[in-house]
Amino acid sequence: MSKNEKTSKKVASIASKLLKDPNSSKKVKIVAASALTQAADKKKKKGKKK
Repeated sequence: MSKNEKTSKKVASIASKLLKDPNSSKKVKIVAASALTQAADKKKKKGKKK
């Protein structure tokens, strides 16, 4: 896999839901976790200082 490839937001969202689902199998959770490790980091909003 190339260094600049990222999981899309849609796939990352689905993967997150699968990890939270207690009915998901262990194999599903492994694949979902793998997808999330490749997801782009959330950007933090910079707050304005007063």
